[in-house]
Amino acid sequence: MGKHDRNRPGLPTPGPPHRHIGRDGHLPHRASFQSGGGRPAGRPGPAAQGLLKEDGGSLKRRKIAEIICEIPYYQYFLTVEELDRSSRVLAREYPSVVRLEEIGRSQEGRPIYALHIGEGPRTAFLFATPHPNEPIGAMLVEFLSQKLAQDREFREWSGFKWVLVKCSDPDGTRLNEGWFRGPFTPLNYARHFYRPPHHQQVEWTFPVHYKTLHFDSPLPETRALMRVIQEEKPLFIYSLHNAGFGGAYFYVTEPCEPLYGPLRAGAVSQGIPLHLGEPEMPYAVKLSDAIYLMPRIQDSYDYLARHSHKDPAEVLRGGTSSADYARSLVPDAFVLVCEVPYFYDPRIEDLSPSDVERRQAVLHSVELSEGMYWFLSQALERIRNHLTVRSRLREAVEEFLRTMPEHLKAKRRWAESASELSSPATVSQVFDSRQLTRFYGMLLYGMFIRMVEEELSSRSAHPGKGELEEVRARVEEELLRHNEVFMSQLDHRVIPIRNLVAVQLTAALAAAKYLQSGRKGE
Repeated sequence: MGKHDRNRPGLPTPGPPHRHIGRDGHLPHRASFQSGGGRPAGRPGPAAQGLLKEDGGSLKRRKIAEIICEIPYYQYFLTVEELDRSSRVLAREYPSVVRLEEIGRSQEGRPIYALHIGEGPRTAFLFATPHPNEPIGAMLVEFLSQKLAQDREFREWSGFKWVLVKCSDPDGTRLNEGWFRGPFTPLNYARHFYRPPHHQQVEWTFPVHYKTLHFDSPLPETRALMRVIQEEKPLFIYSLHNAGFGGAYFYVTEPCEPLYGPLRAGAVSQGIPLHLGEPEMPYAVKLSDAIYLMPRIQDSYDYLARHSHKDPAEVLRGGTSSADYARSLVPDAFVLVCEVPYFYDPRIEDLSPSDVERRQAVLHSVELSEGMYWFLSQALERIRNHLTVRSRLREAVEEFLRTMPEHLKAKRRWAESASELSSPATVSQVFDSRQLTRFYGMLLYGMFIRMVEEELSSRSAHPGKGELEEVRARVEEELLRHNEVFMSQLDHRVIPIRNLVAVQLTAALAAAKYLQSGRKGE
């Protein structure tokens, strides 16, 4: 699991007891993460203490720090079943405060629940797992819902009515549960990873009509979120995402300078570096270090139109984001995304110059991705005639391999012509282009292997068994090779779940108070 230093600053030990839902519906003792430790809970680290001193050690910052100290030291991610059970128990125990509502059903018929808590004049809407491989937000909502239900003073201080969805994609999340209890390693994560293609993602299937892109077929899960936005008209929307590897960074729907410091400090106070490498997409608009303007599907479309020879609608296929949709109904809505990783390497925040031109670093990333995707495309062609199971895994693999070449062509054309890439790359940008590119490529290898295993298990005597097993073994061998190269070049840490929840909760509360101030800050 890498060099996980138990005494590294910013990794506190467990906080006060927090009530968990056991398999029998009861509330057993608090869990603790399997590694990490150091600073006692209740004593913020140096960065957190700096946060408290800022603006004269404001009451708001002190209150947030106190709440953060109550987050338990989770040792694993809760399953969909455990999250749903927890919500039902909470509603039974606090009927005068908590209302549990089924807001929709998934494509496979699973319920999607929302918890309604509090009575503020405006609504805050938080929804987790808009991408099913991103369960950190579910743990945030698990903690926040119980804190709001149990603490009247906190409910009143928060100033909002809260609508909380712990799992917005239960079908996809269940396909990730294989890594939820560890071991927390990049290889185990890749081996049990699932992420749907663009047109099957809850976050990116809201209706849109832009130039040649016309999408008006939201998923049932997306329609459930649309219903909440239509009925509640939330002022604050928090779409709970997270990254896999790197550092912390944020997306906002408008410039909000008073929030930049608190957002960044919330990550630093938990020992999590800021992501200062290449942005997630080349067209991202940087507002400040590790803070970007929320990308829109229109931005993706225009980028592909400039750098691709295909109709962008053929590549994108899906819709727009929750942020776009919400602001079309509630123009003053503020939407936040906080991306925090499971793993990080200190180089992701190293801004010292390297001896590599930034253009060459980006082109290296493109070439590495092209090689990885070409290998999988060839493997898919070998077994395509043997694939009979129409599954989520197969659809994801086939769609990513269909669309990725065009994205890579566009990125190559951008990299070859962008004037801003002529300067030396920072160490963080080189790390991003070399190591992180390999990591994210490994995830598709894991899905490919699972797709083949699913096909093999569909029949006791599969006619294509020999070739399927041969291709599976070859892809697994290549995955292990990439993992060996990746791990040999790392000085990585595994971040305790508690710290990740703390960063997302700090961002939520800081944003809530920012909006209460009339977007002026303190």
